[in-house]
Amino acid sequence: MIIECHACEARVDAKVVGESRSQDEGEPPWTTYLLTCPGCGCSLVGGWYDGEEGLLPRLWPKMESHLDRLIPEEIRNSLAEATICFKAKAYNASTVMAGRALEGVCRHFGTEKIYLGPGIQQLREKEVIDARLARWAGELQKARNLSAHASGEKVSRQDAQDLLDFVRAICEYVFVLTRKYDNYMSRKTKAPASKQ
Repeated sequence: MIIECHACEARVDAKVVGESRSQDEGEPPWTTYLLTCPGCGCSLVGGWYDGEEGLLPRLWPKMESHLDRLIPEEIRNSLAEATICFKAKAYNASTVMAGRALEGVCRHFGTEKIYLGPGIQQLREKEVIDARLARWAGELQKARNLSAHASGEKVSRQDAQDLLDFVRAICEYVFVLTRKYDNYMSRKTKAPASKQ
């Protein structure tokens, strides 16, 4: 199975040592794999839902970021490309791709404006994001604009990391944590009064 080895810093065809299947209520079946890197021999743990394919997401040692499947695929792809650019030390390109992910969030929630700045404002007005996340998004939008044009500006490694973290946090908030909260409230309202 193809997985990223943290020690080799490369994608490797790891040997499967063991596997375990499970299924939580309301979720598709999940398989967790214990693997060994053919290059350095270190242990890796990865897993995915039935039907997923490609690069096996590494669960341990923890990757820099796991992109939850609740984040729409187009946005996940932009986040993944931003991460690839960051690892390649292409910090301006990473910032541009992070901005593209944020544009995907705007489009997902049906903002009417095609430009990112007004789209962020509409996300705030629709209460998809709060004031703090809107400020983070605004900073990403400014940096993305400078990176996308021949401005001569260079994004530092630390700034690119922060901006990537901001957009990941926004995606986690609007797609993952919001769904978890909605599911929690749904269970709570269905529970008998004696259990509340």
